[in-house]
Amino acid sequence: MNDLKIAPTQSTPLIETDTGRGIVYMEGDSYPENSFEFYGDLVAWVDEFLKQNDRPLTLELSLLYLNTSSIKVMMDIFDEFEDAHHGGREVTVNWHYDVDNERVAELAEEFKEDCTFAFNIIGQE
Repeated sequence: MNDLKIAPTQSTPLIETDTGRGIVYMEGDSYPENSFEFYGDLVAWVDEFLKQNDRPLTLELSLLYLNTSSIKVMMDIFDEFEDAHHGGREVTVNWHYDVDNERVAELAEEFKEDCTFAFNIIGQE
């Protein structure tokens, strides 16, 4: 399984995966022209990781802004995490945000409400 390393742009976040450690890291803004196309490799990677083994998977997020279509993709990823969690898999989301950015904290809280797996919202100064 190949790891992803997608460089950030003005409208897309940095995305890095670490198969060995079971970590997906995303940082930056997310408003690509076509979110489903941009995130296609990541969604496939998460799906493949969850199918190939039973190790824990952690999503480390430091996202500053997400447009509507990016939110839909994140919901799809969280749905996969939810399914894995119900199957007995250890999955975690750690969403880091700047305490001065209330919108991101509110968005993370909205996502968390729909999740039964470990979902941590971590404010940073």
